[in-house]
Amino acid sequence: MGSGTSLEYCDLTDIGRRRASNQDARAVLAPWNAEQFRRRGWLLLVADGMGAHAAGEMASAIAAEQVPLAYEKHANRSPPLALKTSLQHANTEIHTRGEGSADLKGMGTTCTALVIVPRGALVGHVGDSRAYRVRGSTIEQLSRDHSLAWDVEAARAKGGGEPIPSPPKNIITRSMGPHGRLEVDLEGPFPVQQDDIYILCSDGLSGQVADEEIGGFAAALPPDEAAAALLGLALVRGAPDNVTLIVAKAGAKEVTSGSATADPWNLSEENSPSPQQQPLPWKPLAFSAACLLGALLFNPWTGLTSKEGLLGGTLGVDLGDFVSWSVSALMVLLTVVGLVTSLLIFLNPGGPERRVLPAGARLGKGPYRTYDCTPTAKLVEGIAASVESAADGLSDAERKRAIDYVVEARRKVTTGDFPAAFREAARAIGVYRESVEAARRDDTIRTSDS
Repeated sequence: MGSGTSLEYCDLTDIGRRRASNQDARAVLAPWNAEQFRRRGWLLLVADGMGAHAAGEMASAIAAEQVPLAYEKHANRSPPLALKTSLQHANTEIHTRGEGSADLKGMGTTCTALVIVPRGALVGHVGDSRAYRVRGSTIEQLSRDHSLAWDVEAARAKGGGEPIPSPPKNIITRSMGPHGRLEVDLEGPFPVQQDDIYILCSDGLSGQVADEEIGGFAAALPPDEAAAALLGLALVRGAPDNVTLIVAKAGAKEVTSGSATADPWNLSEENSPSPQQQPLPWKPLAFSAACLLGALLFNPWTGLTSKEGLLGGTLGVDLGDFVSWSVSALMVLLTVVGLVTSLLIFLNPGGPERRVLPAGARLGKGPYRTYDCTPTAKLVEGIAASVESAADGLSDAERKRAIDYVVEARRKVTTGDFPAAFREAARAIGVYRESVEAARRDDTIRTSDS
């Protein structure tokens, strides 16, 4: 928690139960005073790397390092433009590093970043790591998974056509690093209310823990306890992948203030090249020249429109003074129009218009999914059953401790005290997590002694 802010957060990562290395990364860029919060706010980020050997680990580490650095550097820009620019900058860094080494070629990472500024919460997103918001008894997914499974589910929802088979869940359709150009999804700003809870996580968590369970723990426990319980529950259920998450709870100082009269946010760079750099507007100038030539040719003073003149002789008629003057006057008028058009184009050069986001408007289409995470006996029982099953692998003493907490959690459910039930369930999960970490330490000691 920085000075001048009231947001509480906890960030955790774990290698999981089946991976040899941790390819996840996370970062938090905190404002240290109220002025810095007003200028660039909070930045929280989770990245999940992909690639053989150490490539995925390097890609996510670059994202976690470069995105906050670039966001800080571009803090003079609007938050959405600074966020988008920072993700694209990190993409360039990862892509360049990958192209420079055969072992790293094609490496990539997901990247989901949350920015909280006085006008609200923004999400910048690539891949299938997720951003959630918990408000009261509702959990909402603010980001859209860039995955084949998500696209297939969306196609099924539209209906019609042949049934679509379910694809593997780990095929993502967009990531940071493999390509030189990156399309970034921006969502928000979402107005922030006091006690809103934001969760960023890799698919190592969302793949093992249901959205309702994520929302239930986040709503019932402080950020540090909720993060520990969620990571532990993923371990209880096998944690086949790395697990990384950030749980952040907004306080009174992060509440969105009235923004109806705020200045628009720029979404693109200003296009203001100097007049000396602009090419001349040749087309309207050529049009003016042709019209001027026409005015001279049709002018009766030249004699070209008489029957003996060049134009009259060619047409075989005498156009007469009235027709000649009329056509000549029209040509002069068109000449003036062409010259005025050329001047306006020269003084106001064309090009892409600067895009802006008016106050009160929102980018993206999120939230994409909404679930009721009201605590229920069924929700607590699902967690308790998972702990009971995993506790069979614990020592007798550890198993007894875990089961005692599970029994107490069930007892709290019967009394309707669901926050207490989640706390007891979290304690049971904590016993299992402690056992896993102790076993890892023992393995490390045996490996170092051998």
